[in-house]
Amino acid sequence: MSSAFQLPSDLPAPIDDGACRHLPGMRVPSVVLPSTAGRMVDMGSLGAARTVIYCYPRTGVPGQALPQGWDAIPGARGCTPQTCSFRDHYAELAALGAEVFGLSTQTTDYQREMVQRLHVPYEVLSDANFRFCEALRLPTFEVEGMRLVKRLTLVIRNGIIETVFYPMRKQAPMINLSRVDH
Repeated sequence: MSSAFQLPSDLPAPIDDGACRHLPGMRVPSVVLPSTAGRMVDMGSLGAARTVIYCYPRTGVPGQALPQGWDAIPGARGCTPQTCSFRDHYAELAALGAEVFGLSTQTTDYQREMVQRLHVPYEVLSDANFRFCEALRLPTFEVEGMRLVKRLTLVIRNGIIETVFYPMRKQAPMINLSRVDH
């Protein structure tokens, strides 16, 4: 297993700062974002009865160093394993009728490299201009002059956010949609 998948055992645990408490029950706004599939996705018009959007700060590129102090930022580390977890369980989620999207504030070109390298079967959305993040007031942080979204997962049913997983621990839990209430 490569180092991108191995998380240090001493990562700081993220604390629930309440930054996502306002999200359950909110209607997803009509914000159009580019996807790695080359299309524009209107977040307010998602077609599936259930949609899972996992947000993450950034994925690394092999051979490039992580930002200085990355491991000391609670919840920052684990984006690649999270992406691979959704990749590995994508068929199960699709069988339940869920649409899956990844979302980061990286550019679509940057994301395409990761999608190809990791063989991601779903679209990853770019919110490089923070339109979606700001419309929902998603939590962000800054490192080395980059503003990044914190790791969280939204479960959306018929356009309404029904469940939010935040803060994300070292490894993202696999979402069992049959156990999500509402």
